[in-house]
Amino acid sequence: MNHPAKPGRPITGRMVFVAMVAFFGIVIGVNMLMMKLAMDTLPGTEVDSAYRASLAYESEIKAAHDQNLRDWKVNVHIERQADGHATLRVDAHDRNGAPLRGLVFSGRLERPTDKRADRLIVLAESESGTYRGRASDVTPGQWDLVLESDTAGKRMFLSKNRVLLN
Repeated sequence: MNHPAKPGRPITGRMVFVAMVAFFGIVIGVNMLMMKLAMDTLPGTEVDSAYRASLAYESEIKAAHDQNLRDWKVNVHIERQADGHATLRVDAHDRNGAPLRGLVFSGRLERPTDKRADRLIVLAESESGTYRGRASDVTPGQWDLVLESDTAGKRMFLSKNRVLLN
């Protein structure tokens, strides 16, 4: 026995409108979610103002030139322990090999991919010309070790090196 086919629901203007609103609603919702996730994970910019950074460039060149003239010998040893702490030892000597005493050294471990993971290392002079410091919550991987020394508001030393901590 042959049954006649039932006619389907006709496509109306209202049905097309609801389908279009649902389609674009889903697309816009997914785009907004992706935008929110992208903005929440954005680590930020390297410099706040490229213009101000360019104005300071000449003074950076002069500071680097002065640092080269001082000819300090600075040896650094950094090690990460299994508990996540990193210890930093800095041995600083002048061009004649005499220890550099009384300096204010500071260190930073910077994550190349995420500024929010940066760790500050406060260094204190433990012996003549030797400065030691410690950072916590240091995860394994690549870091940039930035070492600075200032005296009376003037930068005396700056070094930035990529290190691998296991």
